[in-house]
Amino acid sequence: MDALAGLLEGPRARGAFMIRACLDPPWAVRVEDEAPLTVMLMARGGAWIVPDDGEKVRIGPGDLAVARGPDPYTCADDPGTAPQALILPGGECSYPDGRSLNGSMDLGVRTWGDRLDGGTVMLIGTYLMKGEISNRLLDALPPLLTLTSDVWQCPLTPLLAEEIVREAPGQEVVLDRLLDLLVIAALRAWFARPDAAAPAWYGALADPVVGPVLRLVQDDPAHPWTVAALAAEAGVSRAALARRFTALVGEPPMTYLTNWRLALAADRLRDTDETIAAVARQVGYGSAFALSTAFKRSYGVSPQEHRTRAAHHGGRAE
Repeated sequence: MDALAGLLEGPRARGAFMIRACLDPPWAVRVEDEAPLTVMLMARGGAWIVPDDGEKVRIGPGDLAVARGPDPYTCADDPGTAPQALILPGGECSYPDGRSLNGSMDLGVRTWGDRLDGGTVMLIGTYLMKGEISNRLLDALPPLLTLTSDVWQCPLTPLLAEEIVREAPGQEVVLDRLLDLLVIAALRAWFARPDAAAPAWYGALADPVVGPVLRLVQDDPAHPWTVAALAAEAGVSRAALARRFTALVGEPPMTYLTNWRLALAADRLRDTDETIAAVARQVGYGSAFALSTAFKRSYGVSPQEHRTRAAHHGGRAE
């Protein structure tokens, strides 16, 4: 598994909130949906994205922006335009005064706004559920990133524009996979920039000693790894591995292994109906009790509570 694959492996859109927004200036939409990740692709016109904290950014035709939640922000034709609509958790829409807006601006299948041929057309995809494995990806991203059309040409744009308004069998799955591909393509371009600030462990994958150790841990988390065993695989002493690993990754090898195992467990608990004991075995814990103890210490809830919360928020595949 290469470095980028390791970073992007895990999160999968499931019933993502997908919409084509067609708007005429002046317009402004306040986003308070607390979603972990939202992708905005400009098909026509332009928009300002104004975070509550941080610099505002303008995107034009062909440009893409990725907003990392849960912090709120405003999208508008101009930074000074007052919001006319509010997006809440779960894709609920309301007027700024709290009255429901659901339905009043519907223009057709996954299309919303003033009129179909509005001056501004934006394709929006939102991941509604935060999978724990995606924490490493989310932590690697700034609150708002943009890729302009002069440095990044996305071949998925016309396909997404066509598919987002279709109503066909399995369409939700098609859109989920297209959103995943769009995010992967965008982030691959983002991390390829000369000034990209990737997370420490991402860069460490290129190290001749630490890189192979990271791959061993990521590819076979159930193995009963010890620092001694990892050091032997890397051909260095335990002390040398511990020192080099901690310097490059930012945490000791066994801490990284524990966090990786728990992240995998959290994702499996969300996405499958496997027993907690089965999940425990798959990620390197000898029993459900051992996993539960470590999980609660790290996440503050038991594995079963985590699974119940995920199911309640629509995050599990049935």
